[in-house]
Amino acid sequence: MSIIQNNIKERRSRFPGMYEDRPIEKDDILKVLSSANYAPTHRKTEPWRFKVLQGSAIQALGEFLVQEYIAAEESPSEFKTNKIRKKAVKTQTMILICMWRDPEERVPEWEEVSATAMAVQNMWLTCTELGIGCYWSSPKAIHNMHKHINLSEGETCLGLFYMGYSSVDLPPYERGSIDDKVEWIS
Repeated sequence: MSIIQNNIKERRSRFPGMYEDRPIEKDDILKVLSSANYAPTHRKTEPWRFKVLQGSAIQALGEFLVQEYIAAEESPSEFKTNKIRKKAVKTQTMILICMWRDPEERVPEWEEVSATAMAVQNMWLTCTELGIGCYWSSPKAIHNMHKHINLSEGETCLGLFYMGYSSVDLPPYERGSIDDKVEWIS
């Protein structure tokens, strides 16, 4: 099996509770981001934009997410607020996944979102190859991210990409048969 096929099958969500207390080298972060830059993009709009957070910037974002959660809930759960804080403490690097909408709107917005998602898939596969655990989260607060992080005009936050080294072995994830999901038409 090729390396790419193996990485596709091995790509898994690894959550901050599984992360080791070990920083991710800048060169590895740049490899991950560079792979994102090769995602397909209609009309070469390259809509993906990323903001890399480390150290106290992650802690500050964690507190922002806690405050947004508390403000949005009628009865906020202490368990949930602690969980949000813990994710920030355990994460070595976080990348805000943003999309910059082509101001000329030459392609439908869903294509820009899809191109950004493909960029993130490239990041995920590269993390898998480098032994870096990661996952994409889209909390409700991403709609208010502009209150915490400077976003350019036309830029939207689509989620948070948590990253950290993880040596936790996960059981294989079994998928249903592709035969159940394909219809051949002649």
